[in-house]
Amino acid sequence: MHRLLVVDDDADIRTLLAEQLGRAGYQVSTAEDGVAMRKVLEREHVDLIVLDLNLPREDGLTLCRDLRARSTTPVIMLTARAEPIDRVLGLEMGADDYLAKPFEPRELLARVRNVLRRTEALPANLEPLSVRRARFSNWMLDVEHRHLVDPNGRVVMLSGAEFRLLRVFVGHANKVLTREQLVTLSSGRAHEPEGRAIDLAISRLRSKLGEEGGNGLIKTVRNEGYVLATTVALE
Repeated sequence: MHRLLVVDDDADIRTLLAEQLGRAGYQVSTAEDGVAMRKVLEREHVDLIVLDLNLPREDGLTLCRDLRARSTTPVIMLTARAEPIDRVLGLEMGADDYLAKPFEPRELLARVRNVLRRTEALPANLEPLSVRRARFSNWMLDVEHRHLVDPNGRVVMLSGAEFRLLRVFVGHANKVLTREQLVTLSSGRAHEPEGRAIDLAISRLRSKLGEEGGNGLIKTVRNEGYVLATTVALE
C-alpha cells in the first residue's frame, strides 16, 4: 500500500484530501507546513507528496527544491493560482505534476496514480544514483549544493532542470540514453514525443559546459539519444 503525504495549511483541504485518497486505498499522512512535513519524512517512508504552493514561512517552491536536493520522492504541486509562470516554476523546481485549485478530487487521484505508475515503471538499471559529488574531465558536480564547478574552480550556476539532467548523465556515463529515458529519469514525467524540450535542455547544458554542437562531452548518437562520453568518478 502506498503512503502519501498531503502538505497544506488549510485544515479543511487536508482533511478532504486525506479522506478521498484514503477511500481510494492509500495510507495518508498530513502536514500543515514545512516543519511538520520534515517531521513526517523523518519517521515515515512516503511514496508521493501532494504539496501546496502557498504555505506560510517556507513556500512550496522552496520545499520542493530542498526535497529534490536529497530525494527523488514524487511531488504533485497544488496552487490557488493558475498563472503559467507558477506551473513553470513548480516544474523547474522538480515537481512531477501540477494542479490548480479548485480541482476535483478525482482529478488529483488520477494524477497520483499516473505519477506513481511512471515512477515504478522505471527500469531498475536506470534508477538514479545516490552520490554527493561527481568528477569528470576536470569538472565537478556538487550534488549536495546543486552547482557545477568548472576546470578553473569557478562555480557555474545550473537551473533545476539542468542540474537534474546533468545528474542523470553523470550517474549513467558512457551509456546511451534515449530522450524518453532522459525525461523520465530527470523529471519522472512521461515523454512527450511531439515536443523537443529535452533537446533544448541538453543544448543549454552543453552551453554551460562550454560546448557547441554534439562534439563535446555530451554526444548525440544518431537515432538513439545522447551519451556523456567521459569517465566519471562518483563520491
